[in-house]
Amino acid sequence: MRAERAAGAPAMQLQEANHRLLSAKAIRTWYVVHKWTSLICTVFLLLLSITGLPLIFGHEIEDLTGDTVDAPELPAGTPAATMDRVVAAGLDGRPGHVVRFLFWDGEDHPNATAPSQDAPPEALRTVSVDSRTAAVLQEPEEPGGFMYVMFKLHVDLFAGLPGMLFLGFMGLLFLVAVVSGVVLYAPFMRRLPFGAVRRDRTARTRWLDLHNLLGIVTLVWVFVVGATGVINTWSDVLLAIWRNGQLAEMVAPYRDKPPLAALGSIDTALAAAKAAAPGMEPRFVAYPGTDFSSAHHYAVFLRGSTPLTSRLLKPALIHAADATLTATADMPWYITALLVSQPLHFGDYGGMPMKIVWALLDVLTIVVLGSGLYLWAVRRKGATVPISETEEIREQAA
Repeated sequence: MRAERAAGAPAMQLQEANHRLLSAKAIRTWYVVHKWTSLICTVFLLLLSITGLPLIFGHEIEDLTGDTVDAPELPAGTPAATMDRVVAAGLDGRPGHVVRFLFWDGEDHPNATAPSQDAPPEALRTVSVDSRTAAVLQEPEEPGGFMYVMFKLHVDLFAGLPGMLFLGFMGLLFLVAVVSGVVLYAPFMRRLPFGAVRRDRTARTRWLDLHNLLGIVTLVWVFVVGATGVINTWSDVLLAIWRNGQLAEMVAPYRDKPPLAALGSIDTALAAAKAAAPGMEPRFVAYPGTDFSSAHHYAVFLRGSTPLTSRLLKPALIHAADATLTATADMPWYITALLVSQPLHFGDYGGMPMKIVWALLDVLTIVVLGSGLYLWAVRRKGATVPISETEEIREQAA
């Protein structure tokens, strides 16, 4: 028996050595994946994290800068104006303009957007109208200002759809970097207590430990925000799929119908939509001829009243001439995923406490990204480090 064990010892040692070698190769592969995905996307993720910070408090910043539209105080029970009056007020003094969208931004004032019928999306202008008095609260202005710049940099780098898709690709690389970082964390910290920062070592080692610690602490949040951010960059593509799919099926019977001579009452159309979806309220209306409707319909998009259902939309197509309901349907799963991801990405569904948590985690993420760039830079400059890259990988595999 002893002889058999002695004979089998070299084989066991060889098997263990092969296992260690394979582990080292696997760790080296994950190391390379983490290194290059991080390097490629980090600058853009830093930009997104920095621009995302003021967007978390967008409403509060607009209040401080006076950019918000405040409806005047009126006695309780003041009756609301008809939507037909609101639309007329939005068009008053703007000859040649037509309404493209009517949407509700807050409880008191829906906004009528009214460029010319064939104007491109960037030519849209918003007129804020008080829904109780039909008084214009804010005239249309050219887009601009600090928050507008932050928003455009965060969403599409001022490059439209190509910019959105590029940032989405950077987000995918970031998710790969996060996953590979988690894979590397376990062997790296095998001989250290969780959260240890070796203060007696070099500056690079301290920053490496801090980078790993903050990366693990923010892991779940970073992954959720990163994934929802990627989904948001696909919004134009997902909406195009919806328009060419579900919406096209809903309006198919009217494809060859003659154009409308005139539009009917928006109030009657809203009443028909509410009757088709009890307990829901309009979020916005797409007028005939827009991308979200047809040449013959008001598309009324309704939302629920709970924290979750208020984020979801249900379209009801109302014939724009006689206000009859022609079709309604629940949004497909991919649009639901998009609608849910938007508030989750910015953390604006839980009030100020949620915003503060989101901001703190955002700052920690900026530190993680910045420390990653620092660790790469000091290695590139040939700074003194405690171990070489090869030795570091061997230590991780030990």
